[in-house]
Amino acid sequence: MNPRNGASLGKTVLITGAGGCIGSALARSVVGSGAKLVLLLDHSEQNLYEIDSELSAGGSSSYVPILGDISDEVLLDELLEKHRPDTIFHAAAFKHVPLMEVNPLAVIRNNVLGTWSLAKTALRHGVRQLIMISTDKAVNPRSVMGAAKRVAELVLLRLSTQATRMSGLRLGNVLGSNGSVVPLFKEQIARGGPVTVTHPEARRYFVSLPDTVDLILAAAALNEDAGILIPELGAPVGIVELANRLILEAGWRPGEIEIVYTGLRPGDKLAEDLISAAEWLEPTGDGRLRKINGPGPSPKHLDSAMEVISEGARGRNRAPLIETLCELVPEYQPSETVLALVNGKAIGRGAAPVYPEVPRVRP
Repeated sequence: MNPRNGASLGKTVLITGAGGCIGSALARSVVGSGAKLVLLLDHSEQNLYEIDSELSAGGSSSYVPILGDISDEVLLDELLEKHRPDTIFHAAAFKHVPLMEVNPLAVIRNNVLGTWSLAKTALRHGVRQLIMISTDKAVNPRSVMGAAKRVAELVLLRLSTQATRMSGLRLGNVLGSNGSVVPLFKEQIARGGPVTVTHPEARRYFVSLPDTVDLILAAAALNEDAGILIPELGAPVGIVELANRLILEAGWRPGEIEIVYTGLRPGDKLAEDLISAAEWLEPTGDGRLRKINGPGPSPKHLDSAMEVISEGARGRNRAPLIETLCELVPEYQPSETVLALVNGKAIGRGAAPVYPEVPRVRP
């Protein structure tokens, strides 16, 4: 952890999703900073095992690996009562868009209700601040994952107080993270191709993993009111441009590796947005970050909606869940895949692509 970012030196920190790509990078940084204690919470045994083994092999002892779920309020109460963390970095989330389109119950339970449980527990125990890693897919969402992340942002805005500041940090795609296009493209190139790209005009914002950690720590260091934050992410990058760059870097000549356009998948967009038409930006005390302001539901409205979401999740009733997401995030447009699931239809993998398959081409 970089001390200029207001590092939690000597503090106790809880990291959710601590075995994931972002969570484990944060864990390495915070554990190496001289933090008093770092609580590593993850519901994946394998992911938790890997970060535990790495930190243990490095001689670290100021951390505790905890196998558990952010929706388990009894566990959260126990952890926060016993260890009294000063800061929570909330990196636990389901993020893979097409996979979540066919699993809307899971993503709503994890990304929405899990954040609700965590934020309420942090408030009860007087945690000083909670920083959630959000996504540009929460803006004008076409995926249930993006809509769920936008509701998670609204949850933080609803529950934040002066004593317990809650903020979200919207990021683009993290380069090299599990399931991202870069490792996939490299694997496909190593096999000699083809490289699969969804659409020739698809563009995304990207941020490196080291920059991601620095930005999260910078958000935690802000001595300002809570809110949704966004860094300067630069211009979006064309996915086919990225694929061609990786092909050349791997030592192949133009035309030697095929690029196959497969069509946008359910929940995909051609390009992501950083803010919606109803939002505006304000400066913060850190030039790398800006604060997003905009309209949102009243506290009473959000509380009522969360009751509907909780009840729908308990009863595995998808219709009120999607209806409530659309109500809270009116710009959300559910995909045909999600609508078919709401109507009780069977859905196969790769159903309802937004664009038909495009023929194979060479760069």
